[in-house]
Amino acid sequence: MSDFYPHGHIAKLYGVFRAEDGYAERAIFVIDKSCTVLFAKVYPIDEQPDNEELFQILQPPGSLQSQVSSFTPAVEPAKLVEEPTADVVMYCTPWCPACRRARAYFQENGIQFVEIDITRDRAAAQRVRGWANGYETTPTFNIKGTIIVDFDKLKVAQALGII
Repeated sequence: MSDFYPHGHIAKLYGVFRAEDGYAERAIFVIDKSCTVLFAKVYPIDEQPDNEELFQILQPPGSLQSQVSSFTPAVEPAKLVEEPTADVVMYCTPWCPACRRARAYFQENGIQFVEIDITRDRAAAQRVRGWANGYETTPTFNIKGTIIVDFDKLKVAQALGII
């Protein structure tokens, strides 16, 4: 939810507003049609919640998925979809400011790249989690076989052989 006006009102009602910082904790609440809180979890402010955990929570009660406590596929999902063959692959999300900066950097320098939205490609998200200690950190790059987590112009330029 977005909590814009009055500033922090809903976050205060749920007890997750950080008055000293002026913003809400990183928290997730799942609320049903009758306004019953089905799930609530506060995460460290610098930790992105695990989407797979959220997908499990959002399964309808009684569904086959909600009855399975853990499922290990015979083939890991990340291996089902191969990574594109390109010198520069950028794993991103639509809302990521660092992804926008990286995209602009590549465009300004005439560097061709393939962009993969990890919110739409869950196999790619799993690949990123493997490289980023379990987090879906964006942008994450595969530049000629060198993995770079987060946008660092110097590391990107070194991987590209520009400097």
